[in-house]
Formats: sequence, C-alpha cells, structure tokens
Amino acid sequence: MTLTPLPYRVVDRRDETHDTVTLVLEPAGESLDPFAPGQFAMVYAFGVGEIPVSVSRTADGQRLTHTIRAVGAVSRALCGLRSGAWVGVRGPFGTDWGAAAARDHDVLAIAGGIGLAPLRPLIDTVLAEPHAYGRLNILAGARTPDDLLYQDEFPTWAQPFAAVTVDRPSNGWTGRVGVVTTLLGQAVFTPADTTAFVCGPEVMIRATARALVHRGVRPDRIRVALERNMRCGIGHCGHCQLGPLLLCRDGPVVGYDHAGPLLTVREL
Repeated sequence: MTLTPLPYRVVDRRDETHDTVTLVLEPAGESLDPFAPGQFAMVYAFGVGEIPVSVSRTADGQRLTHTIRAVGAVSRALCGLRSGAWVGVRGPFGTDWGAAAARDHDVLAIAGGIGLAPLRPLIDTVLAEPHAYGRLNILAGARTPDDLLYQDEFPTWAQPFAAVTVDRPSNGWTGRVGVVTTLLGQAVFTPADTTAFVCGPEVMIRATARALVHRGVRPDRIRVALERNMRCGIGHCGHCQLGPLLLCRDGPVVGYDHAGPLLTVREL
C-alpha cells in the first residue's frame, strides 16, 4: 500500500455514457502494488482533490483502469482528462470481492448503474477460469439504455448468462423494464451452492440481498460493496464509518451477514 500518490499518466480514454468515462492509467516510474478485484485507489486530480475509485479492470499488468461518473468537482475533473494528462494515485485500499471463496459455486454478479464497474474485474476472473466456478449469472440494471456500461462486452458475457433491465426505456428499447431484482427469476443457480456479489445504490443492495436470502442464498455467501465518504483510505479520519465498520479499511466489500443488520438502521 502506498500512502503518497504516485504519478500516473492517462494513456487511454473512453466515453462510456454521457457522464461516465473509463481512463487507463500507466505509471511514470514506480507502480502501485497489484489490486485485487473489488479494491479501490485514491485518485488525485491535481489542483482539485482526491476521491476513491474502484478498479474496473485488473488484468493489465502495471496499468490501472478506472470507470468514473461525473458527479462532483473531482470526478468531473477526472472525466475531463485526455490522453497524456497526469493524476496522482495511491493504494490499493480496502477489502476485495474474495472470488476464491466462490470457487465450485454458482456465481451471481448483480449490479446497479456504476456498480457494474467494480464487478467487471470479478467477472473477468470467473470467465478466465470457467471450470473453477459453477454457472455465472450477470444481472445489470441502469437508469436508461444509454446509461448501461460496457455494452460491447455483453455479447461475451451472455455466453454464460447476462440480463439487463432499465428504469426508463427509450425509443426502440425491447428489453426488460424494472428493478434489477426482477431478473433473478431468469438466472440459473442453486441457492445453497451460490455466492452472490452485489454493487450499486444502497437501496438496490438492500432489496437485492433480501431477495437473495428469500430465495435461499446464505447471508454469508452474499458479498456487498458499500459506499461512504472516504477521505484517508486507511481508517484514520472516520468519515466512512458505518456502525463499527470503517469502510475504507473494513470494506468496501462486506458480507451481508455483517452488513445486513447495519443497513436496517436509519441514517447510520
């Protein structure tokens, strides 16, 4: 773990949606330690500030890939960067998805909106070793069809099973409309032998985890990625506290058996 930001250069940029960009970063010299799927970096936009960003691809050697949605001053500055620009990066921070614990299990990767970005490295991991895991199901929800990330990757993901739903359809949309939990009926998995990974808005996480438990998936086999205001990345500042947890240190990925009771406490 590196606490001092290291200089990384933007070597590739891709517009995913109208407000979301994927940046590929390459170190100027020394590189950070490898990131596990689900971990995050603190990415610094010079002269603006620093935010936590999960890695959205981990299989590219020293390069880092981050998918960022423009929602605040720092994220807007990062989304505005072009190839050749510089950023500061420190990390890796936080807990990972724990993909190894899902070996020999059916896998559910369930995403809402930008939550698909932290799940993509997990999906890559399972697809790279198809015989080590059971059936892979990828379920994704977005606000509109135009807000869906990584649309060119879905044909590959569909070979196991992938399904998409949107909140608001646009002209020409022929797919499902509704919340992501409506896709669970299409997924093929054995609840007693399933590990689920869930990332998205907190209300979506709560509803999805409850639906999974109702279908027979054990709470300790449901891994959720939680979000709070992370400032330091090492559990010192306390901004990311969720009850007894400091999510930059004890999360962002937490078992639902631990997270579930905390998420029932209003405004915790």
